[in-house]
Amino acid sequence: QLQLVESGGGLVQPGGSLRLSCTASGFTLENYAIGWFRQAPGKEREGVSCISRSAGSTKYVDSVKGRFTLSRDNAKNTVYLQMNSLNCEDTGVYYCAASYGPGSPPSEWDEYDFWGQGTQVTVSS
Repeated sequence: QLQLVESGGGLVQPGGSLRLSCTASGFTLENYAIGWFRQAPGKEREGVSCISRSAGSTKYVDSVKGRFTLSRDNAKNTVYLQMNSLNCEDTGVYYCAASYGPGSPPSEWDEYDFWGQGTQVTVSS
């Protein structure tokens, strides 16, 4: 069965850090570009960050630039989203998604081929 599994979410105080993981099973993640999306309560889903298959291209939404870092470890079939200096606006369900092929990673949810079930991130004091 082909699936993506996110982990690492939880409750953290403002200013804290979390590292989210996105692990693939049933397929080799190194052949895919990966995107992270989030959806806060009452808000539309938004793209947070994405990384190309080769890791040569990484993009971030303006609100997380300088705070979030996306990386990949193909040997572990996993992509990591390191989130620092978290604030309440970062609260939401975080999803990873995989898109097959080279080139720049897609920016839209519907352009991806596989999606995970999401992990909750709550930033609160």
